[in-house]
Amino acid sequence: MKTTFSRVLLVSVVAALLVALAVSHVGAQTITVEYWQYYYESKVVLIDELIKEFEAKNPGIKIDHKTFPYEQFNQKVAISVPAGSGPDVVNLFYGWVPKYVEAGYLQPLPEKDFPVATIERDFVPMVDSIKLEGKYWGLPTAVRALALFWNKDHFKAAGLDPEKPPTTWEQLQEYAIKLTQRDRAGQLVQSGFAWNADGQDWHVFIQVLLRQWGVTPYSADNKKVLWNSNQGGYDAFKWWTELATKHKVGEPTFMGDYRTAFIAGKASMMIDGSFALGTLKSKAQDINWGVTTLPVRAANPTVQANFGSFWLNSLTVKAQGAKRDAAVKWLQFLTSPEVMKRWLTDVGELPARTALAEDKALLSDPQYGPFLAGLKYAYATFFIDETAERQAVIDATNEVLLRGTDPKVALDALVRKEQAIRDEYYK
Repeated sequence: MKTTFSRVLLVSVVAALLVALAVSHVGAQTITVEYWQYYYESKVVLIDELIKEFEAKNPGIKIDHKTFPYEQFNQKVAISVPAGSGPDVVNLFYGWVPKYVEAGYLQPLPEKDFPVATIERDFVPMVDSIKLEGKYWGLPTAVRALALFWNKDHFKAAGLDPEKPPTTWEQLQEYAIKLTQRDRAGQLVQSGFAWNADGQDWHVFIQVLLRQWGVTPYSADNKKVLWNSNQGGYDAFKWWTELATKHKVGEPTFMGDYRTAFIAGKASMMIDGSFALGTLKSKAQDINWGVTTLPVRAANPTVQANFGSFWLNSLTVKAQGAKRDAAVKWLQFLTSPEVMKRWLTDVGELPARTALAEDKALLSDPQYGPFLAGLKYAYATFFIDETAERQAVIDATNEVLLRGTDPKVALDALVRKEQAIRDEYYK
């Protein structure tokens, strides 16, 4: 009896030890990768879904997904990473990369996992804007181009053909004037064109209007700002700001921001990125809208231009050893063709892989097609400090809109600010 009891006890103890060891082994193998991005609803929802799929395929890895308001994002990273906390993988705007690299926040992608030759073969050309010191510092799931959205019901009410959006900037100005409505007190009720400097329009000025007015925005080595290098630059800046000052077709703060105004049915036209498609599909279901390629200049109709951009996922210096290996797997998953296809349908951003971006079915799609067409002649600005460069443009337009400064004077001052940013970086 005692022998039997002893055997049972021994078996129980051994079994308990085996279970404990198994649990300990599983716990030791589970690696948590912290992933940060700014809050954009459609992106956050999709990432949460993708995390479940990734974790199911990689049972030893957990993804801790954290989001922050756009306005706080850079500050959060700047505080956490130097302290050894914060994200292992961070989603950031490509224009921030030089500052992040300079600050020591990021590490380059491992060559064995992301060969440079493979990246340059498989991804759209604009990703070379994040190649610094011969190394890539992240990769995008998707890329963006711009297009013109218009409210078909507004067009019809104004006596315009709802199926024929403007094809030239001159037409856009003409239509916007006709579509704009103000009350008896002169307050804006309906914006003919959702004019802004802090959304997408400042990119339009730099990479679209300047080129179509005969100006190459930067020198070949990106060290010189050439916006006022000839009269075309002054003319483009004046035309752009006069939409708001002279023709009064829109106001920067109307309805809070340009996209909110369009979704609310209070703006007849806006320029926005492909990422807005997901938002409009979910929040503008009552709006009868269309999307088309960006206009050209009537005097120079063969010059097409667009602004291309993207958010990329990068490894921070915090990801080391086994955690870096797990983070690499997460990055490989996020940049896979399967995820890119999901990103297109759920968020509206365009696939970053060339083969997907050139898909004929997508090119003929009435919503995705205009953006994909724009990718063919899109330019990704090489930013040094995107935040500072953007603010300089906003300040310059405010000088014109709010203080009545001569556009020529404002542009010259703007170029000096932009040049100083580059001079500081390249010194």
